[in-house]
Amino acid sequence: MSLSPPYIDAAQLVSEMRGQGYAVLGPAEFCSWLPADPTELEALRPSWNRLPPDTYLRDGGRYRRRRHSCYHATATELTLVPHRAHWQPVEYNALHGGLERWFEPIEPEVVAQPVWTTLLRRLAACCTALKPGVEGWYVEAHQFRIDTTDGIGRPTPEGAHRDGVDFVAVILVGREGVKGGESRVFDAHGPQGLRFTLDQPWTLLLLDDERVIHETTPIQPLSDGGHRDTLVLTYRQGGFQGP
Repeated sequence: MSLSPPYIDAAQLVSEMRGQGYAVLGPAEFCSWLPADPTELEALRPSWNRLPPDTYLRDGGRYRRRRHSCYHATATELTLVPHRAHWQPVEYNALHGGLERWFEPIEPEVVAQPVWTTLLRRLAACCTALKPGVEGWYVEAHQFRIDTTDGIGRPTPEGAHRDGVDFVAVILVGREGVKGGESRVFDAHGPQGLRFTLDQPWTLLLLDDERVIHETTPIQPLSDGGHRDTLVLTYRQGGFQGP
């Protein structure tokens, strides 16, 4: 049985993050918080059908497609930085850490959408509200599609983890013809945790990466072509991670 996410009102987002280290906004609250019309977000969705395969999976799988771009963001400005590799140290990603992974950039048609800029800047403002001394954020944007080509798809093949950043935003874009994909959030310094399933498009899960560990369980097919699409945005102060 799927457990419903612990949705909150948009007005509680910062206080919930300060108290719990995580927060979930349902689609209506997410749109109100941005603010944006749902049709603006839906205009982004077709690009997930054009994601190239992730060729770096060390478990031999073929279940992940992705694109990746990097930005510098504040509450009022968003700058696309020169294309760069995605890199994490092994202490944060035991499976793919220490490896420079070059993915195709997010398509210009996506980046040109006004709601894209609105989203990245709005999250930057939220991060600054949580850490008032930080004005500018180094942002990595990842479009993911996890499918069931191999009979099972793993959204987080590295298991429960932190990303080595300040904040992580996981936005469910859609899921079709799959079961599983349960989100799990654990206290990084204690036994507390919770689990729930993101099942409504344009739901936001925001995480304090210093305080919580997260993972998503594998998905299995309910029908041909089953997949789960997400947009993951990481916000880090001081610079991008690199070797």
